[in-house]
Amino acid sequence: MLCFFAMGFVDLVGTASNYVQKDLGLTDSQANLFPSLVFFWFLIFSVPTGMLMNRIGRKKTVLLSLLVTAVSLILPITGDSYTTMLLSFSLLGIGNAIMQTSLNPLVSNLISPSRLASTLTFGQFVKAIASFLAPVIAAWGATTYLPTFGLGWRALFVIYAVISLVSISALAATPIEEERSDKASGVGECLRLLGRPFILLCFLGIMCHVGIDVGTNTTAPKIIMERLGLPLEEAGFATSVYFIFRTAGCFLGAFILRSVSPKLFFGISVVMMLAAMGMLFTCESLTMIYAALGLIGFGNSNIFSVIFSQALMASPDEKNEVSGLMIMGLFGGTVFPLAMGYAADATGQAGAVAVMTVGVAYLLYYTLKIKSSNNQ
Repeated sequence: MLCFFAMGFVDLVGTASNYVQKDLGLTDSQANLFPSLVFFWFLIFSVPTGMLMNRIGRKKTVLLSLLVTAVSLILPITGDSYTTMLLSFSLLGIGNAIMQTSLNPLVSNLISPSRLASTLTFGQFVKAIASFLAPVIAAWGATTYLPTFGLGWRALFVIYAVISLVSISALAATPIEEERSDKASGVGECLRLLGRPFILLCFLGIMCHVGIDVGTNTTAPKIIMERLGLPLEEAGFATSVYFIFRTAGCFLGAFILRSVSPKLFFGISVVMMLAAMGMLFTCESLTMIYAALGLIGFGNSNIFSVIFSQALMASPDEKNEVSGLMIMGLFGGTVFPLAMGYAADATGQAGAVAVMTVGVAYLLYYTLKIKSSNNQ
């Protein structure tokens, strides 16, 4: 669970990109390159990580990911130039791609299949704590009268770097008995799994989930600044509102999924997000915008866990490969922010909301394809 907390560090990219945009005077499309760059590496590293797990095991792969993450968080402490931040966000994306690919199947060594979805949801709850703390810590660093050694909002990186190092020590000292795979699968064999209709549906579902997640994380403060004229330090709390409700949703979902069918809970979650998108198109008050962000946060909180567990159960003999494919779907965090940035430059933040609505519509379609049995 401490590793799941470290996994949440990737969500600081939305908050950080807004501060970097302010510091360097970037446009929306330029600033959205940062979250897009982070999630670009999921496309490159996820499937190879699935093969790496077959060679060195899941625990060692998670340790490698934590090390890369720690380095990515230390870099911004040395400077805040455009090049430094590009390199930092790239390493953050690479580390997180490796971590998300290897940590979820590692958990499957400890948990029975019937409890996997609820356990992964609880892990997402822990991850979300790190996510919603990021804008709070950044705002504290930017406005505090306490000494932050000139780092300002970048004090966030110092705190999370220390936690990454603690996570490395804790996991290294923890004995875990793993399933070991003797087969040496290649990239082609992994990608061929996308030829299975349900696996492809799951892959696209993950793309939409993370696109909505990163998109909301990045766009929420901009909506408030555009419509209400608040400064970033105040508007940035919108990101925390989203993650607070996402955290609550993950916590409650861990228990709800033990008694309610994944299909029903998934459907309710998607309808909540659809209603929220309609609100974001029309709302002009801070309260209603917060309400919409809360609905998206709660609704999007369990999407990943349900899709991921459905995919693993559909191919139980190829967990490492399926995990690599599903995490490659986090590439949606590149596609959506880029499209939203260009849409926002052209039509305002309503254009960005329209792009996210497309993702919600797909998840509504995916709901119809979820089966109650594990024999997809």
